Amino acid sequence: MTTEHSEDPQRQRLREQLEAIHIRTEKATSWHDEAGRLRGLLNNDGYVPVRTKLAGEDLDFLGDARDTLLTFAELGLRLLDLHQPRDAGGITSDTAHPILRCRSCMWRWPCPTFRAMSESFGTPRVPSPA
Repeated sequence: MTTEHSEDPQRQRLREQLEAIHIRTEKATSWHDEAGRLRGLLNNDGYVPVRTKLAGEDLDFLGDARDTLLTFAELGLRLLDLHQPRDAGGITSDTAHPILRCRSCMWRWPCPTFRAMSESFGTPRVPSPA
């Protein structure tokens, strides 16, 4: 079994989630210019009078959200590329399930970085190896 060519289903789901976030974010319209226009509508209480209350911090967030989310999704994809399983090359009695280590940090697979990413994106937790 070559882990270089076969994709772990959990890694594949995580990659699909990150790629979907990236694609949706790229298609989204930036609120940067709109947030600037809305800032001019702030009332004395510090809110834009629309159906919901938008504070100045909300406008700052909306103005930068698209760029921030694109950067975040790209970071997630790069971390996923770095942290992937590879055969540790050890002797095992179960040749169908070789001992795997992370290609980047060399921790036993799944490594702490991959587990943290997986848990953060709500994918089912991988049981720790015995």
